[in-house]
Amino acid sequence: MRHHFLPFIFLFFSLITLPCEHAFSQNNGQNTNTQAEPENDQREIVRKVRFTGNENVSDRALQTLVRTRTNREFLGIPRFTPWYYIHRVFGVGESPSYLDRELVSNDMDRIRIYYENLGYFSVRVDTTIIEYRPERVEVSFIIREGPASRIRSVGYTGLPEFDDPELSDEFYSESLFFGSLRNDSTFSVNRQYRAATLREEQTRIISFLRNHGFASVQRDSVSALIQRDTDNPQQLDVLYDITPGGFYTFGDVFINLSGPEGASGFNEESVLEGPPHALQGYRIDMQKQESAQTRFSLLSNQIQFMPGEPFDQSAYLKSVNSYQSLGMMLVNRFGLSEGGSLPDYSNSEIPVYFDLQTLPKHSIRAEFFGMRRTGFGTGAGINYTNNNSFGRAENLTLGVNGSIEFIPSNISQSDRATTYRNFETRAEYAIPRLNFPFAFLQNRNWVESSRTLYSLTYGQSSQEFFDVNSDIRLNLRYEVIHSERYRSFLDWIELDVIDIDISGGFRSALIEQFRDNENQTPEEIENKLEVQRILEDFRPQFSSIIRYTFRNQNTNLIKRDSGYFSEFSVALGGNIPYFIDRFLVSPGELQGTLTLPLGIFPSQLSYSRFVKLSADYRRYYPVTPTSVFAWRLFGGYATPIGQSESIPLNRRFFAGGSNDIRGYNPFLLGPGAIEDVSVPGGEIKLAAFTELRQVLFDNVLSAQWQLAWHTDAGNVWYGPGNRFLDEDDVDILEDGRFSFDTFYKQIPVSTGLGLRFDWEFLVARIDFTFRAKDLQKGWFKDRTPYFSFGIGHSF
Repeated sequence: MRHHFLPFIFLFFSLITLPCEHAFSQNNGQNTNTQAEPENDQREIVRKVRFTGNENVSDRALQTLVRTRTNREFLGIPRFTPWYYIHRVFGVGESPSYLDRELVSNDMDRIRIYYENLGYFSVRVDTTIIEYRPERVEVSFIIREGPASRIRSVGYTGLPEFDDPELSDEFYSESLFFGSLRNDSTFSVNRQYRAATLREEQTRIISFLRNHGFASVQRDSVSALIQRDTDNPQQLDVLYDITPGGFYTFGDVFINLSGPEGASGFNEESVLEGPPHALQGYRIDMQKQESAQTRFSLLSNQIQFMPGEPFDQSAYLKSVNSYQSLGMMLVNRFGLSEGGSLPDYSNSEIPVYFDLQTLPKHSIRAEFFGMRRTGFGTGAGINYTNNNSFGRAENLTLGVNGSIEFIPSNISQSDRATTYRNFETRAEYAIPRLNFPFAFLQNRNWVESSRTLYSLTYGQSSQEFFDVNSDIRLNLRYEVIHSERYRSFLDWIELDVIDIDISGGFRSALIEQFRDNENQTPEEIENKLEVQRILEDFRPQFSSIIRYTFRNQNTNLIKRDSGYFSEFSVALGGNIPYFIDRFLVSPGELQGTLTLPLGIFPSQLSYSRFVKLSADYRRYYPVTPTSVFAWRLFGGYATPIGQSESIPLNRRFFAGGSNDIRGYNPFLLGPGAIEDVSVPGGEIKLAAFTELRQVLFDNVLSAQWQLAWHTDAGNVWYGPGNRFLDEDDVDILEDGRFSFDTFYKQIPVSTGLGLRFDWEFLVARIDFTFRAKDLQKGWFKDRTPYFSFGIGHSF
């Protein structure tokens, strides 16, 4: 390089706003047009904040940067600040946002430093404060951006010589500026200067060195020297000057595990010396209390490195995360020195220390809840947890819960009040690792932590027209956390055996629904194909499914105020009962039904095979510091395969409810334009949801109150291949079948307002929804408000 480098620009190390002695005492040549601080008691209220000249930075970005603000604007409407007006009239609400001239001055510094971090080093920021009405001011930030600087080249010096020559190639290939090489350590770059990018590359260099033995490298060990071109000051050359320090290895590992009481004194000890747990001459020293009831092998298996190996920061942190993900202990302290201070870098060996504590082995939790589904109900449950059951972080949970739901006569399908009852008992056994047949994947780089989950559930339910005598569900699930954002779920075995007993009232209602004339006998009506299809849905069934789900998220699942959430799933159903029927019950012949041994179920069980796909994407945009716009898209498709003609009732898509298309009762929307659901659920689902949330009050009853305007649209449909012809070859399900020519006409729209009560770890919501578009009544013809409530945001 033809210019020597001088370390005169270090903007990316820290952004520091210098204090000012006076509101507009600037020493950088900036001009200001201001007024002196009022000498009387009257204070000026900020009613408008404007930005001019910001061609390359949005107003929204600058608004989040400055501290001079108006009172909160409702839905971002300029100068519409209802909480301020409420305060003026009633003395409660939001107090006026008074002008603070020193704060304005600091805002100017913030804007200038922000621009400089974007490469606008000659930026100038001025301000004007105009009193357009008595005690009402408008603050304008006037920005002269100037030209943007660009990075021409990025080089590296001081990189240590690695024992493995491929590490140098890996270091350069992972560079954020990787591109065409000028020489073996310098890249030609043509991009706008960004301090954040330079800082991110500095962090990458530090992490790379720490992961390959250079444990003592710090922020000041990697400096970016920046030089301007003398002929073109906007052209910058960057040189990273690296001082890696010494090379280190892991020393011995010391693990202390106390019991739930956390008392001092350890009465059990184990030492693992040499291979295969450590290199020769190194060891893992473990001691624990008897009350911890944990095997030493569990403690040693969480160590993701071997003592004596080159220091690797990522392996060290992965070990910490491995202990935390066990779920049966607390990590009270971890560090690279016994006292928790900085490591002793004068010694080439760095020991590792873990101070752990187990959680109580037994716990009981009871809960009581209310619900609004079809009617209004309440319920209770109790759960017993056996933590660390066999000393290897296993978790056994036994639970029982029940609920009762009152259905008023105006909602009941029989026009009389009735009661729904549900009972469920559940056993769940969780192991914090992958078991057979996926145990060999446990230590792969893309597995940060994992869990194997076995669950068995038995339930009973009493509904209006049918009773679920028994519903037995067995599930074997594998859960893998790949990173903070990415997770995978594999339901390897999911079986559901359900025995349904329909009542005489169900048959009577069904007969009356499909009676064409008074002369038809009940037997003739029951022989109709549609009635047979409905009765088939309520026969005892045996279903199975294998399903893979991938989840990607970077949002807080409680707050849901920024970021996104996405989930994609693919499933194959019915294979287990199919193989039992094909190869065990009647080899070489398909019966289409099964009978379980030991007389568990008195009837034959029907089954079907199918493929099911679904995609769910949700996005959360902070519109202003106090408002969020959220939207969600959902699409699902299922189709029977083989000789099957339908999807099991419990595997179909449904619409309606407080977490779906609000304004419609759960499961009772669609399919298509069908008004009275005859064959419930569908094989296709499309839905879109939006919600605009605006903060009303902060810290009222320890919660943040939000006003939410929501709009939901969507439906379910029968699949294109799901044809159901009557004796006259008329398609009975035509109004509910998906067609590209008509589906968009069969999408109802609901909208309304609601309240959100946002506590730190809980969000409660209530919604009042109107059907903006009802499929039978049309647009804005249904003025009935539909009430719903729930825990957590709807999406």
